[in-house]
Amino acid sequence: MYADDHNPPHFHATYGDDEALFDMVNGVFLKGNLPAKEARLVLAWYEIHREELLRNWDNLTNGKAHFKIKPLE
Repeated sequence: MYADDHNPPHFHATYGDDEALFDMVNGVFLKGNLPAKEARLVLAWYEIHREELLRNWDNLTNGKAHFKIKPLE
């Protein structure tokens, strides 16, 4: 997630040289490319951290400090 990013609320996921964007409201793939297994892991992570992601998006778009969300392990 980037402070100067655009709507709709989304986050970026990278794996190696691949990058994809995922919608934060509906948890769907928007664009880019990730291997299928990694995309499934990202969506599982999204389900666990959805509320944190949305709070972070709100903070960033309103000039507030964002916080770190536990990454995939």
